[in-house]
Amino acid sequence: MRWHVNPHSGVPLYVQIEEQVKTAIASGVLGEGDRLPTVRELALELTINPNTVARAYRELERAGFIDTTPGRGTFVKAVKAPPMSDEERRQRLASIVEVMLTEARALGFEDEQIVEAVREALRRLDGHDVSNDGDGDERTHDGGSGRRDGNGTDRGNDKETPVQS
Repeated sequence: MRWHVNPHSGVPLYVQIEEQVKTAIASGVLGEGDRLPTVRELALELTINPNTVARAYRELERAGFIDTTPGRGTFVKAVKAPPMSDEERRQRLASIVEVMLTEARALGFEDEQIVEAVREALRRLDGHDVSNDGDGDERTHDGGSGRRDGNGTDRGNDKETPVQS
């Protein structure tokens, strides 16, 4: 997993780390028993104070997302039900998008440039090669439109095509 923080976002760094862990658990990127980096490892990777990482881990442990055992490490706890409600997930997404849009506009990008950058990032994350045959209708290498629902199903065709991860 790639960790990142933005010291200019106005959101405390420890909260950014917490949000990333919660989102990774909710989305299945991190599962039960997965080991998180040590406080020192993550602090070095993000070039931040180890106390910041320790605070994020304390808050996550208090909320029941992780378990830390001295000498063993920090691991994701078993999650029987999604730790975030749909409403909470939507609120977090709205917050992330708002920060991204604010920063992109501050850099002078037009809305269409921002939308295209998001589309390109989604394609890269999905691992799809995208080509444009000139008719303006972009297709992924599997013939789909690249439009996917929350379950990874291609919504650009008349039929549903599950995406293999």
